[in-house]
Parts: sequence; C-alpha cells; structure tokens
Amino acid sequence: MKYNRCGKSGLLLPEISLGLWHNFGSVDNFDNAENIAVEAFDKGITHYDLANNYGPVPGSAETNFGKILWHNFQGNLRDEIIISTKAGYTMWDGPYGDWGSRKYLLSSLDQSLKRMKVDYVDIFYSHRPDPETPIEETMMALDYAVRSGKALYVGISNYSAEQTRVAVDVLKQLGTPCLIHQAKYSMLQRWVEDGLLDVLEEKGVGCVAFSPLAQGLLTDKYLNGIPENSRAHNPNGHLREDEVTQERIQKLIQLNEIAQNRNQSLAQMALAWLQKDKRITSVLIGASSVKQLCNNIDCLQNTEFTHDELNEIEKILA
Repeated sequence: MKYNRCGKSGLLLPEISLGLWHNFGSVDNFDNAENIAVEAFDKGITHYDLANNYGPVPGSAETNFGKILWHNFQGNLRDEIIISTKAGYTMWDGPYGDWGSRKYLLSSLDQSLKRMKVDYVDIFYSHRPDPETPIEETMMALDYAVRSGKALYVGISNYSAEQTRVAVDVLKQLGTPCLIHQAKYSMLQRWVEDGLLDVLEEKGVGCVAFSPLAQGLLTDKYLNGIPENSRAHNPNGHLREDEVTQERIQKLIQLNEIAQNRNQSLAQMALAWLQKDKRITSVLIGASSVKQLCNNIDCLQNTEFTHDELNEIEKILA
C-alpha cells in the first residue's frame, strides 16, 4: 500500500480507503463487517470513511464501527487510523436535522462522536452544499469543529467546482484549511473532470473518489443482465434497475475484454483507472466480504495503462 500526500497538507492517506456506506449497518452481519475492517487494516488501509446517516438505520454504521474500534483498535492503534465522518443529508426529523446550518453540523458531530465512542474524528465533512444557508456559516461550523478539538481536519463533499473555490477560500480566511474534497467519480461518472480537479490542484486540496465502481456496475456482476443478489435488486441499495441499460451492458462487456487482457477483473481495472490521475489522493471502496475487499485491493498490482489502452477505453465510454 502506498500513502499519498493529501493536497498540500501533512497528512498521508492510503491509495485505497474503506467506505462504510454499505454492509456496516444494523441490518448487516456484524461479524462480517468486523472481519472486513480488520482485514483492511492488515492490508494497509488506514482510512475508514463514514457519515452520520450511514446504515440502515441511520447512525448504525457509526455505532457498529465504534464497537469494532473497541474490539480491535484500542490504545495506540487509534493513532494509526484515520476516521472520517460527515453531516449534510437527512439524519433526524424536524428543522435541525438536515443540510448545512451550524446548528445541524455541530450537533451531528457530537452525536457521531458519542456513537463511535471517540474524542475526535480525523476528518469532518460538510456532506453537501446547502442552497439556503450561507456558505460562510457552514464553513464557520467546520472551522469550529477543528478549534474545539472534535476534528483534526475538515473537508467538503458533492460541492461543484465554483462552490468548492468559494468554500476553500472562506476556510483559508478563517484559518482552517480545507483538507479534502470527496467526489463521486468513476469511468461512468466523470463530472469532476469539468473543472473540479483543476480547482483542487490549484488550491492544494486533496481528492477522494467515492462510488468508483458506480454502485457495482463496473464489475462482472452485470455482464449478463441483473442478477437476483445485486444492488439493483436490493431495496436498500442506491442503484436502480433502469440504470442497467443494454447500452451500458455492452460498454461493460467491451471494458471487461480490456481488463482481461490486463489480467485484471473489470472492477480492478476501474479502480486502477482512477489512480492514473495524481490529483486523486485515495479511492474509496466498499466491500461485502473479506474476499471482495482483497480482490479490490489487488488492483494495485497493475495501475499502469498503455496509451492504446487509454484510447480504447475512451472510445468505449464516449
């Protein structure tokens, strides 16, 4: 495992991070979740990414991760891992459980710390921009999270290039630099290439790519249609059946042929493809089993692409 410098900060993040969006909630098998988290650390993954509403039920991924910490990462081991969490999507009913107000963000952070039974998180994110709240208020909340000792660094997620520029500038004025932007980025979702990555490079901010496999689309699971045990069939999943079109399946089949010629699975190639851009600090993967985790980490065995491979991939994705 390599560790990349996060923007112009002193923090290093592993080139692969583990996301707890799926498979760590109260509806999931705890022993399986614990085995995944421990194996990830043994493989060199030091960054665990959460959000207040991860579950289901909302909050349960943080609660379960707190138990995993207690069982496996006591003492100095806490100093060897990076814990990130976020607030910005609906967490509780009423006017104060959503979006980007100072009230919501700081209340949510306190709740997250209690669920995980930790004194601080390493990174606290504004999970999405709030169109009704001044961006200065949201950034002031992040600044306070650091000054109060409840977070070491702060970041933003799902902000556009222009929103990112404003947020980074406000945080700089407040004296708490923006460490990182977490953005949805994959072969099938490339909006970050239209300005965001340029802003991050200019401002010295790191980037974590989430949903790098497009909710499982960029795997061999959908090459023959939609299987019964897939996320597209899961009512708790975020991939809809109507997103698995015949046109997309044909693209996946062609991409899979390139991957096989590289002695990789489609998923491994899709993860390696993101790492070709040095502006990407870390790629955030999920896992439903230790086997899947290890298979995805094996993408690191081949992260180089020939000019012809990249051109062929672009033709398929066009």
